[in-house]
Amino acid sequence: MAEQPLFDIEEIVRESFDEEGQEQLTEKLSQREPEEVALALEAMPVEQRVTTWQSLPPENQIEALTFMRVDARENIFKQIDDDQLFQLVENIDVDDLLELLDELPPAVYHYAASRLDESQRRWLDTALTYDDEQCGRYADHDLLIINRNAKVRDAIRLFRKLTDEAEYQDSLFVVDRTGRYVGLIQASQLLGVGSHTSIDSFIDSDAPVVEGNMDLDDGSDLVYRSGYTALAVVDADGKLLGRMSIGEAMENMRRSMESQFMHTAGLDEDEDLFAPVVDSAKRRAVWLGINLLTAFLAAWTIGLFEATLEQVVALAVLMPIVASMGGIAGSQTLTLMIRGLALDQIGPKTYFTLLYKELGVAAINGLIWAIVIAAITYLWFGDMIIGIVIGIAIIINILIAAVSGVFIPILLDKLKIDPALSGPVILTTVTDVIGFFAFLGLGTLMLLN
Repeated sequence: MAEQPLFDIEEIVRESFDEEGQEQLTEKLSQREPEEVALALEAMPVEQRVTTWQSLPPENQIEALTFMRVDARENIFKQIDDDQLFQLVENIDVDDLLELLDELPPAVYHYAASRLDESQRRWLDTALTYDDEQCGRYADHDLLIINRNAKVRDAIRLFRKLTDEAEYQDSLFVVDRTGRYVGLIQASQLLGVGSHTSIDSFIDSDAPVVEGNMDLDDGSDLVYRSGYTALAVVDADGKLLGRMSIGEAMENMRRSMESQFMHTAGLDEDEDLFAPVVDSAKRRAVWLGINLLTAFLAAWTIGLFEATLEQVVALAVLMPIVASMGGIAGSQTLTLMIRGLALDQIGPKTYFTLLYKELGVAAINGLIWAIVIAAITYLWFGDMIIGIVIGIAIIINILIAAVSGVFIPILLDKLKIDPALSGPVILTTVTDVIGFFAFLGLGTLMLLN
């Protein structure tokens, strides 16, 4: 098969504005992977997105929606009527229905569920017993299952049924007669083995297992580190629910990292680039309000030393340096701690080890840069006392930043609050307030008294 040309999203978006070329655009998109189609649709303003999406065949519409961010597909659902939604879900499968569950109107969801066959309905009911952040909710049912009493010929027959579109299907998942998971068999183990040989001796029972109630991030990390292309997902009784492939694990990890990145700016990873102005404004208003409160706290701290600032103007000029140095030093520690917590590399026994290490780094850098900044300040203003004041304040603020950078994410993690979302705001507040208080307080004591 000829290799497809590179996917130019900018060109696709440009063509979406051309009503006469819609047919050619649809043909071009139908040759792409669902992930690529979803990415292209998200890059379009809502009107062009809906028009382009509606031009796709029904099966491609569903596939594209499942790969789109929540807000982006919600904005499609808002533009189409219920009749179109009922038609859309007429032949939907369980996995896609679970992905779209939260955005579908209740009547449309119940209609889609009613059209599932008995086995799919059981899968749906089982999946819904798990939270939307647990592995059991998204167990993939596209897997090869075999009974432990089977022969090698039965296993080979299963592998031969695979189509060219099958992904990560190099393993058979073995169950006993009650449906309990026993282990897996990789295709390579069956090479050169007699067809009448029992598969029981080839079962790998040491392969890691993903528990249904396991957090999605933890399950994905387990699959990623396992060395297998897919692992079994089991319930509390050890019965096979499905599998999680390395492809799904990598996608979950990508979404998790994107979520952490977006949270650092107070945004949701599912936010639509072309969301309505009012919706985006509501989401961001909360973040701006939190920052406003922290800004007022810093301003209040400065106001305590109004008399000092009126008499020593140089302090007002130098204040941002103290806050900035503390903020940068603290954010470096904070970033390392957040990564360590995300990778489960940090535990109670290493808290103080990390604290002592970061305090050591802060002491060295604080002393070096305090001397540099004090010297520059002396040359600038010709006042040794001001240089000493800012030097001491820098050391104090960098040390406090190190302590805050270690313990803020730990505390937030214990409180089940995302450190990537709230940590930077709290750290900035701490370094601003402590930096201003130390600098202006020392200035008051040493320059005015």
